Amino acid sequence: MNMVSVNINGKNILVEDGSMILKVAEQMNIEIPTLCHMYMQDGKSENCKGTCRVCVVEVEGRKNLAPACSTPVFDGMVIKTNTPRAIQARRNIVGLLLSNHPMDCLKCEKNLKCELQKMAADLGVYEIKYEGERNTYGRDYSSPAIVKDMEKCILCRRCVTVCNDIQKVHALTPIDRGFDTTISTFFSKPLSETECTYCGQCVSVCPTGALREVYDYDRVWEALSDADKYVVVSTAPAVRAALGEEFGIKPGTSVTKLMVGALKALGFKKVFDTDFAADLTIMEEAKEFIERVTKGENLPMITSCCPGWINFIEKNYPEHLNLPSTCKSPQQMFGAIAKTYLAEKLGVPVEKIVVVSVMPCTAKKYEASREEMGRDGIQDIDIVITTRELAKMIKEAGMDLRNMKEEDFDNPLGESTGAGVIFGTSGGVMEAALRTAYEWITGDELYRIEFENIRGLDGIKEAKIKVGDKNVSIVVVNSLGNAKKIMDDIDEGHNKYDFIEIMACPGGCIDGGGQPFIRADIDILEKRMEVLYNEDKDKKLRKSHENPEILRLYDEYLGKPNSKKAHELLHTHYKDKSK
Repeated sequence: MNMVSVNINGKNILVEDGSMILKVAEQMNIEIPTLCHMYMQDGKSENCKGTCRVCVVEVEGRKNLAPACSTPVFDGMVIKTNTPRAIQARRNIVGLLLSNHPMDCLKCEKNLKCELQKMAADLGVYEIKYEGERNTYGRDYSSPAIVKDMEKCILCRRCVTVCNDIQKVHALTPIDRGFDTTISTFFSKPLSETECTYCGQCVSVCPTGALREVYDYDRVWEALSDADKYVVVSTAPAVRAALGEEFGIKPGTSVTKLMVGALKALGFKKVFDTDFAADLTIMEEAKEFIERVTKGENLPMITSCCPGWINFIEKNYPEHLNLPSTCKSPQQMFGAIAKTYLAEKLGVPVEKIVVVSVMPCTAKKYEASREEMGRDGIQDIDIVITTRELAKMIKEAGMDLRNMKEEDFDNPLGESTGAGVIFGTSGGVMEAALRTAYEWITGDELYRIEFENIRGLDGIKEAKIKVGDKNVSIVVVNSLGNAKKIMDDIDEGHNKYDFIEIMACPGGCIDGGGQPFIRADIDILEKRMEVLYNEDKDKKLRKSHENPEILRLYDEYLGKPNSKKAHELLHTHYKDKSK
């Protein structure tokens, strides 16, 4: 590694040759403002195309200001980051961005969380000096999950980077030139007619309100105010690991009981845990895996609980639709059981029950709307809201999560094991399935139930697990870009796995498109992951097949895993969407 000496603001530092000025400044705890630059969720990739020019600095011997994010250092380089010239240039650039930006901050979805708004305040840009023509575009409401509003776009290209370089979806691209440049889809098609998988990673990285989730929480308010409706809610495991951040609670703090207390205070009749349905998913999925391995058919089996991933395989690899598990996701399994078994238990007509799902994911909105996710004209899930939408509801109700009364989930669909909790992070579904499959195959108790080698935020994690007399080859994948690598290998006949877990979002659901914005902060993702593993560790029961409420459900209603009734309610099929 070749090291060079660089001077920044009068201080010398030895750094790797070719490092960007921005990264060197970070090492010295010098903050240089930027709008286009970001570190990606894999912790390695960056979006540093130098498009916003807000990060300009002075370099001795250079006539023009240099963009810090895309200018490499060299030996003897002298840099000044906070000169009057650099600061004024930043103000001018932000002023120009504001001159072509809607001045509707008070009613913007990103108000107080907008990076452009914050930067204008930090730089003291309090008036618009530049008047002139503004770009106008219509909003794209075609998607069931994402709203596209290019009037708020600042052309940072973060969304393009995450969609094309990380997710490999290629739904977004810059088009036209100069003043007419905008971020669009190929042939300017509506988002719903593109390769978009609705994963929401573009929403997560957008610094303004140009991309956001479809808001459905007003529909929840309407349902809660309807005296003729029996409204129940179920919350995904990753929600409890991040919701507190919206209320100033330190990242890495579990807010499970505070969240339940808030939901009950909002007026839901029953508050259930999607972890219960995650345990149910494992019962069906582990059984399906054992049957496939025994018969040697449709291998490798691939998990099916991530709707972004399912959308991706339907659009890009339809010839391999026999590989995903036929199990519905925990969200959909919960809805199916709530509209049948629970309705009978409560004695409430199914047409009066409204099932709300709180998810870390924007693609879940799309999943709930799929026609195969229900029966007899009744959808499994009625309304899906994100973690951010739930935070909005709590705040609109005049409540603060920090001050809520701690409460427990309701039964019978609120009991869960540690296996259900870890669904929220990459590797959790695989680990939960192995805990059950191992004991069902061998008949022996699994004492060491932590599968450490498939934990963590790495994009691809491989392992071989000894199950009885068979070595099971597994791989855990997060991000659609990494999923593409695995699927391309399978496409070329190079498969070496028996079981594959795929999550569309980097890191899994803890970094879903509906989670609080963190701009790919790996430390926060690790803290969210730790919340789930700690809850798993603290659970009395940690294997899905030990959940007494799950066993009662099978005894009273479903019969056994993969029974005819279980297939009718809990399994589904997929479609070729390549055209």
